[in-house]
Amino acid sequence: MPWAGETPAEGDKVEGTPEGRRVVITGIGVVAPGGIGRKQYWELLTAGRTATRTISLFDASPFRSRVAAECDFDPLAAGLSRRQIRQWDRTTQFAVVAGREALEDSGILGQTAPYRTGVMMGTACGSTMSLDSEYALVSDEGKSWQVDEFHGSPYLYDYFVPSSMAAELAWIVEAEGPVGVVSTGCTSGVDVLGHSADLIREGQADVILTGASDAAISPITVACFDAIKATTARNDAPETASRPFDRTRNGFVLGEGCAVFVLEELEHARLRDAHIYAEVSGHASRCNAYSMTGLNDQGLEMADAITAALDMARFDPAVIDYVNAHGSATKQNDRHETDALKRSLGSHAYDIPVSSIKSMIGHSLGAVGALETAACAMALEHAVVPPTANLTEPDPDCDLDYVPLTAREHKVDAILSVASGFGGFQSALVLNKPERRAV
Repeated sequence: MPWAGETPAEGDKVEGTPEGRRVVITGIGVVAPGGIGRKQYWELLTAGRTATRTISLFDASPFRSRVAAECDFDPLAAGLSRRQIRQWDRTTQFAVVAGREALEDSGILGQTAPYRTGVMMGTACGSTMSLDSEYALVSDEGKSWQVDEFHGSPYLYDYFVPSSMAAELAWIVEAEGPVGVVSTGCTSGVDVLGHSADLIREGQADVILTGASDAAISPITVACFDAIKATTARNDAPETASRPFDRTRNGFVLGEGCAVFVLEELEHARLRDAHIYAEVSGHASRCNAYSMTGLNDQGLEMADAITAALDMARFDPAVIDYVNAHGSATKQNDRHETDALKRSLGSHAYDIPVSSIKSMIGHSLGAVGALETAACAMALEHAVVPPTANLTEPDPDCDLDYVPLTAREHKVDAILSVASGFGGFQSALVLNKPERRAV
C-alpha cells in the first residue's frame, strides 16, 4: 500500500474500509472567544469562565438581543499582513490563523506529498461580515436600490464564494488533493470532520487540514435571529446570558470562532512519531425533514444519528465516558437533546457527565462543532470534563449530569459529541483514544 510521497502503482490496493484505514487528530488550532490558541481556549473552558458580553463589533442598540461571544482577535498580532487583512473576510482570517497553529502543532509540513494532502472546511454563513459591510457601502447604507459597484471591494467575489476560504488554506499547506467546503448550518463543524475522515478512510488522502470557521456577528445575522426570537434577550446580564439546561434559559448567545485540525491516517502518523490527540472513529448525520426551526418530540433523528455513529465506531453505548452536548440553551433543543441521549444511550445516559461549552463561548453556528471537537480532544488528553457554566436552576425535564459550574477530573477514553441545526440536521461524532478501539 502506498504512503506519503509514493505514487500508487497500477493494481495497488488502497484500503477503503474503516478497518483498513483509521483516522487520528495530530494537530489543533483555535481562535475562540476568550482565547486565541488552543492553550488559552482550554484554560478558559476548564476555569468555567464565560466570554459572553455586550456586542462591540457594531452598534447593536436597535436590536432585541445585544449580547454575543466575540473573539478578541487582532489580525496583525496574529501574524497577518495588511494586504491579507484587506483581502480576507474575518472568517478566513480566523481559519488561516487557526490552520497555521494546527500545522505547527502537528509538525506535518514537508512530510506528505501534495497530491495526498487535502483541505476541507465547514461554515454556515461564509463571509457574512464582509458581504454585509460591502452591501452597506455600495447601496449608501441601504438608501439606494441601484447599487454603485465602483465603490465595492475588488475581493467581493472571494467574499461571495465560501470555497475561497478552503483555497487559501490549500495554498498554505500546498494541498493538491481533495479541497472543498461543507455547509450544513450549525452541524457543519461536525459534518466536515466526518467527511474528512471518510476521505482518508477511502484512500483519497493521507492528511487533511480540516475544521470550521464562522464570524457572523453582524447586523443581518442578529436581525435574522431576532425575528424568530432564537437568541436571548438577557441584555442586562451578558456574562451569564447563555444558560444551557437551566430552567431560566431563554435562547442562545451568538458567537464566532474557528478550530482547525490536522487529520491523518493512523499508520502515517505513527511512522513519523506524531503526537496523537484522538481517533475519529464514528460519524453520522440525519435530518428530520420536518421544519426549518422546529424539532420533533423525543429526539428520534438525533438518537438515530448517535446510534449510527456508535455502530460505525463499533462501540457499545456503555463505552462512552463523556457527552459534549449541543446544549444551545433554547427551550426545545435542550429537552429534545436530553430525550435523544436517553433513547440512544439507555440507562448509561444517567451515569456519565454531559456538558455544554456554549455556556462559555456562545453558539458560533457552523464553527461551534469544530470548537467543541477541539474541547473533546483536549478532554481526552487531560482527563478533564469542561463544565456547563451558569447552570444554577436545573430544568426538571433535563435530568442528566450536566457538570454544573465547575470542571471535573474524569477518566475519559471515548467521547460522543452531538450537534443540531436549523433545517432539521442532527449529527453525532465519536472520538476516542486509539488504544481504546481494538480494530
